Amino acid sequence: MELKKMNCVPITGKEPPLTSGETAEYQKQAPDWTISEKSGEKQLAREFRFGDFASALAFTQKVGALAEAQDHHPAILTEWGRVTVAWWTHKIHGLHQNDFIMAAKTDDLYAKAKMELAAQKSPPRD
Repeated sequence: MELKKMNCVPITGKEPPLTSGETAEYQKQAPDWTISEKSGEKQLAREFRFGDFASALAFTQKVGALAEAQDHHPAILTEWGRVTVAWWTHKIHGLHQNDFIMAAKTDDLYAKAKMELAAQKSPPRD
């Protein structure tokens, strides 16, 4: 199933982090995301580019609304022209399927945001 169509599941903290094989399989649906380690925890991160601060901030708000709806919250850094989003599951100190679900959903939000921006810049049709 497509990750972007899935919903996050509640985490108890007893689940193990994903294995490297599971991570590789999920990353096929989130290929633009990089995996890094911070403070001993694997994280999934991606930088999104925009033409101005207002667009970056609007995207940040959409990611925040998505995070609230799924009850899974990222680290978000909003700067002029870019937003960096990092997903990981705090309770298990690493990556879970939920992180890849949210990465795929974030990619989908970005694609829609770029289409909206392009439509706003297009001249009106007669």
